[in-house]
Amino acid sequence: MSNSSESALSVGRSLLYLIVAGIAWGTAGAAASLIFRISDMGPLALSFWRCVGGLVLLLGALALRPRRRTARAARGARGAVESRGRRTARILGTGIGLTVFQSAYFAAVQATGLAVGTVVTLGAGPVLIAVGARLTMGERLGRGGVTAVTGALAGLVVLVLGGGATEVRPLGVVLAVVSAAGYAAITLLTRYLGRDGGRTDALSTTTWAFAIGAVGLLPAALAEGLVPHTDAPVSVLLLLVYVAAVPTALAYALYFAGAAVVRAATVSVIMLLEPVSAAVIAVSLLGERLTTAIVLGTLLLLAAVTGLAFAEARTATAARRREAVAV
Repeated sequence: MSNSSESALSVGRSLLYLIVAGIAWGTAGAAASLIFRISDMGPLALSFWRCVGGLVLLLGALALRPRRRTARAARGARGAVESRGRRTARILGTGIGLTVFQSAYFAAVQATGLAVGTVVTLGAGPVLIAVGARLTMGERLGRGGVTAVTGALAGLVVLVLGGGATEVRPLGVVLAVVSAAGYAAITLLTRYLGRDGGRTDALSTTTWAFAIGAVGLLPAALAEGLVPHTDAPVSVLLLLVYVAAVPTALAYALYFAGAAVVRAATVSVIMLLEPVSAAVIAVSLLGERLTTAIVLGTLLLLAAVTGLAFAEARTATAARRREAVAV
C-alpha cells in the first residue's frame, strides 16, 4: 500500500475518532449531573473515580495491545521517538492538566448546570490556547484570532451578566474557565513538545496521566467522601462505570490518537460536538432551561471557536504556499 493511501486511511480514522470522542465527552457532564442529583458525591470524588476507572480500563487495553506491532512501530520511528525527558514532562503535565480540567468541569456542572458549564469550558479552551500559544511560543494571533478572542470574551460577559441567578452562577462560570485552563495547558504542552516531530504513544501517555490524576486527587476525594450516601447505589455505580468507560477511557484514547494526525483547526471545530450534545441532553433529558442570554452567549462562544479554527486553517495554508514557493 502506498504512503498516500496509508495517510488517507489514517486521517479518515482520526476524524471518526474525534467525532466519537466529542459526542462521548458531551455525555460525561450529563452523567455527572445525574450522580449529583441522586447522591451526595462531590466533584473531586467523582473525578477521582473517573481517573481510577479510566486507568483500570486503559491498563487492560495496554495489556491486550499486540506487543509485536508496538515494537515494530517503535523500531520504525528510530530517532524520531520522543526522548525520556520529554515523555516524562508530557506525562506529568498531561496528568496535572487533566486533573484540573475534569475536576473543575464537574464542579462547574454542579454549580451552574450542564449546558452552561460545558459551553464555557469548551468555548474558553481554544481561546486560552490561542493566547497561550502567542505568549509562550510566539504564535501570531492575527486579525481572525483577535476577533475570536473578543467574541469569546463577549460571550462570557453575556452569560455572566445576562443570565438570571437561577440559570447562570458566576462561581460556576469561573470554575468552567479554570477547567478550560487545564485543557489549554495540556494542548499547549503537547504542541510545544511536539515541535521537533518526536513521536509518542498516545495510549500509554493517557494511561499514565490518569494514574497521576488518581494519586493527586485521592487526598481531596477522601476529605470530600469517596463513598457517597444514596438511595440508588446501583444507579450511581452504573453511572460511574459509564463515566469511566465511555467519556474517559474510550474518548481520551480516541482524542489523543486523532489529534495527533488531524490539524488543530479541524480538531477545534469537531470538538464543538461536545457542547452541542451536552446542551441537547441538558434541555431534553435534564430539564435545564435555556434563557435568551444563555443562547446568545453560547452562540458567541461557538462562533469564536469556529472563527479561530478557520483563521488557523488560513494561516496553515498560507505557510504551505510560502514553503512551496521557496522550494
